[in-house]
Amino acid sequence: MSINLDQAQQTFIAEAREQLQAMEESLLQLENDPADDDAIGAIFRAAHTIKGSAGLFGLEPIVSFTHIVEDVLDRLRTGSVEVDAGLIAVLLKSSDHMLELINVVANQGGTLTPPALKREMELCQVLQEYQTHPTADAPTATAEASTPETGETHLWHIALRFGPEVFRNGMDPLSFLRYLQTLGEIVEITTLTDAMPSLDTWDAESCYLGFDIEFRSAAGHVAINEVFDFVREDCAIEIVAADDAAPRNTGMVATAPQKPEESTALATTGELLPDQRKTPRLSAQASADKHPVTSDGKAKDGTYVRVNADKLDELINLVGELVIASAGASLLARTCHNDPLQEATSSVSALVEEILDGALRLRMIPIGETFNRFRRVVRDVSQELGKDIDLIISGAETELDKTVVEKIGDPLMHLLRNAMDHGIETAEARLTAGKPAKGHLHLNAYHDSGSIVLEIADDGAGLNRDRILEKAQERGLVAAGASPTDQEIYNLIFEPGFSTAQAVTNLSGRGVGMDVVKRNITLLRGTVDLDSQPGRGTVVRIRLPLTLAIINGFLVGIGQSTYVIPLDMVQECIELSEDDGLASREQGYLDLRGEVLPLVYLRDHFSHEGPPARRQNVVVVRYAELKAGLVVDDLLGEFQTVIKPLGKLFGALRGISGSTILGSGAVALILDVPALLTQITQIENRYTPTQFQHAAAR
Repeated sequence: MSINLDQAQQTFIAEAREQLQAMEESLLQLENDPADDDAIGAIFRAAHTIKGSAGLFGLEPIVSFTHIVEDVLDRLRTGSVEVDAGLIAVLLKSSDHMLELINVVANQGGTLTPPALKREMELCQVLQEYQTHPTADAPTATAEASTPETGETHLWHIALRFGPEVFRNGMDPLSFLRYLQTLGEIVEITTLTDAMPSLDTWDAESCYLGFDIEFRSAAGHVAINEVFDFVREDCAIEIVAADDAAPRNTGMVATAPQKPEESTALATTGELLPDQRKTPRLSAQASADKHPVTSDGKAKDGTYVRVNADKLDELINLVGELVIASAGASLLARTCHNDPLQEATSSVSALVEEILDGALRLRMIPIGETFNRFRRVVRDVSQELGKDIDLIISGAETELDKTVVEKIGDPLMHLLRNAMDHGIETAEARLTAGKPAKGHLHLNAYHDSGSIVLEIADDGAGLNRDRILEKAQERGLVAAGASPTDQEIYNLIFEPGFSTAQAVTNLSGRGVGMDVVKRNITLLRGTVDLDSQPGRGTVVRIRLPLTLAIINGFLVGIGQSTYVIPLDMVQECIELSEDDGLASREQGYLDLRGEVLPLVYLRDHFSHEGPPARRQNVVVVRYAELKAGLVVDDLLGEFQTVIKPLGKLFGALRGISGSTILGSGAVALILDVPALLTQITQIENRYTPTQFQHAAAR
């Protein structure tokens, strides 16, 4: 279903989801440290912000449910409610339900399903158990903060003057009045028109509205005050109890109606005019208690701009086409033998490269946000399994292309669940094995050889090598009498339908998932492997490219064909003389300063016709711990490569990961170096050096 929301509501949906994510993280932090006041404050602010924003849009289902949650959180702040496992559980479920309500708004015309409505009723019943009034011994809010909500109604007088910038800032004054009605009854309202200018000076985009409101409610001063949090900088407000003889020190701006120019001065500068300084104007202390924001924080927030992801993808695509066009212009300039033209195209190419680097940095985001989402998963799954498991995160600041981050979430989720279900033992089994009762899961990210490595490690029982080999032989994956390496045996768990589980659980055991994990990682041009030690645990390593859009490449030629090697994987280039070439071809490897370097003759690997060049070159490449030499005819230099995916027809082509367009308009294929090196490793494990080259050619 297409979403057709106005910009303000789209922003509300996006920010509400972010607030709920922050709320969940703070709840998990509070579960570990019940005395963390900062976490309690963050949880309350998230719920309060969502309720206030939803009220502005008239989203009553969100407001009514979140109001109950906020009330419980307020009692938690004042000490009337204590943190316990039951409270954390119901607040986490409430956060999930709030997200469900937000998603209903995102899908216009949708409604909560009957099961969701039933869950809401059950949550409300549990939350109401925490809404009992505080006892006499419990701490209470100060008189300065609010009038407590005791169920007794009070009459309030609200003088409200909106500034001229309200409309331009996307606010609707009537939405605040509608939200105010959710807290009580508007007994009388008077619209103030004294600020209206004459017709010849009227500005249709400026707001000249003001209201005097008589409001009856059981809500306290703070609750009424917070209704106007989102428009506070653009208006002047006075809130006093009707029976007060004089205006209270409300923490708001008390003001009388102003002339338009006075209203503008107040809204834009925050300063009172000389004839207004007799009216008390203090900082919003009551609000600041709940929203501690410093000027530094505001400045920092102002440096970020929310950009639609589709626009960012479009920018990257256009920059990619610009790179190709720039390369074509540079090639034409060189053929013209015009020095000024070559100098101009060189300057353009340098600027294009800077634009490319800047555009790619826009797409880079820390992996930590994805990692932090798994804290909830680990908590819920460990409780379901009856295990005590702690998640340890490191390398959260490591940056990765946003597209890769979005697509790696599901594979990581499955690997974590698998580690908790199959890897980490129960507390009794761990104690019997001499381990601590609590198991540990480690999520780590770091850069290596131009790639990013994600590690999922557990300190569980490890993989049962013999059990995996037995299952593999039963299914015909390993021939009888064969002696595969431990690494090869462990990697068999990525075969479709392979499982050694004794019983099927809600999490795993059906043999579905690990092959999908590997396939999804392969689609990201990544690789996955694992290592395990019996009794000590298992480590799964995922290697991914930093970006899926544009890479720096190294051009090589074989006959009339051109290939691109990712530059990050190139270590050095060596010229291979005719005599050295004959010896290396016979042996299948090269003596590189005392190191045995396996060789891959790309002419043979890709079945190119014609004789090789008299003098060939070796490009030494490295990926992870694997190293080899790629034998080519020509070295053509560095080249910025815009990656174009291969069609389905070429999806199974081994050793090729994509294509690109050169400045001449010709197509060059991008080598899949990890696949080539993995193939070499498999061949080395099965053949003697004299047989190696013949097997590699096949």
